[in-house]
Amino acid sequence: QVQLVESGGGLVQPGGSLRLSCAATGFTSRYEAIGWFRQAPGKEREVVSVITWSDGSRYYEDYAKGRFTISKDNANNMMYLQMNNLKPEDTAVYFCAVQLVWNGNWKLEESYDYWGQGTQVTVSS
Repeated sequence: QVQLVESGGGLVQPGGSLRLSCAATGFTSRYEAIGWFRQAPGKEREVVSVITWSDGSRYYEDYAKGRFTISKDNANNMMYLQMNNLKPEDTAVYFCAVQLVWNGNWKLEESYDYWGQGTQVTVSS
């Protein structure tokens, strides 16, 4: 059974850091991309960052560039999001998502086949 389980969320002060983790289990074949989305209260879900499994190409939404870093551990089927210099507007539920076949449309929710349940990130003083 395919499972994506996020962890690492929490409450952090503005300017602080968090590292999110996503454990991807149960896949019978290699998926081609994995990434993070987020959904703030009252807003639509939006992409944060995506990484391709084969060559590790990284894609970041503009607000994440320079502050967030996506990485992966192929051997342990883990994916991470290091978030630095967090801002109150980063407050959201962060979701891990998998794209089985890479189509290049990394910003579209419809491109992703599996989703985790999410982990809450709250940035507040």
